[in-house]
Amino acid sequence: MGDLYHSQKQFDPPEEIVDESQIKTWRSHPWWLYLLIVILIATAVGIYTQENLQEAFMFIIRGIGVTVIIAIVSYLIAILLGLLTGLGRISRNVFVNNIATFYVEFLRGIPMRVLIFFIALVGVPVVVDWMNALGIPIENKDIPMEARAVIALSVTYGAFLAEIFRAGIQSIGRGQMEAARSLGMSFGKAMRYVILPQAVRNVLPALGNDFVAMVKDSSLVSLLAVGDITYMAKVYSGSTFRFREAYTILSLSYLTMTVVLSRIMNRIEKRMRTDGR
Repeated sequence: MGDLYHSQKQFDPPEEIVDESQIKTWRSHPWWLYLLIVILIATAVGIYTQENLQEAFMFIIRGIGVTVIIAIVSYLIAILLGLLTGLGRISRNVFVNNIATFYVEFLRGIPMRVLIFFIALVGVPVVVDWMNALGIPIENKDIPMEARAVIALSVTYGAFLAEIFRAGIQSIGRGQMEAARSLGMSFGKAMRYVILPQAVRNVLPALGNDFVAMVKDSSLVSLLAVGDITYMAKVYSGSTFRFREAYTILSLSYLTMTVVLSRIMNRIEKRMRTDGR
């Protein structure tokens, strides 16, 4: 009977280990997320019960579609530009490498606000003049500000994403490429099927962070009078002088979008890590 008692005692988990695991779980719990949810619920109640907040919300929210579309389209184009430029940065071709390096260093050395003005109001008209010189009939006024905003954000973020892709590709050991080439793959196929899938998995957190940053930086397109939520908040506050209501709604709108996007990206990252094992 005593032996049975001692053998059972060996299988009982130590009390200290159980307590430490519970403390670790308690500390890692996302309490901050609950606080944000409480703030958003309180704001929703305020919008429902207060006429001024409700009026500001209904006016500002009309720009949410423009904000989302500009952010998504700009980021998709920026990913393509960043990938091509990142490949150019590691290219052994001197001309391609220098063009890619110039693009990255030039855009990274200018503030975002200045770049948006420069690309939309200087770069686009210059390209239009070149197209007219080549016999392509197009006028500067035919390009809407929404398109200029997308071009500005895409070109700007393409430079930042290029460095992310470059670092991700270079983080893969040379043996991976050598093994793929030894199996008869061309350089392009080896890069496409062997190197890039691993590189993208490695840089996915950075890509997700840049997408969230893109959503926030899309507020700068209001400088071009594009009707996003930031511009709508400016219009509303300027016409009603209700700055508190306008910028409370605006701030919490961006907060909601960024928190939701961050949680989605965390889910995708965990899923890719699990699938990659």
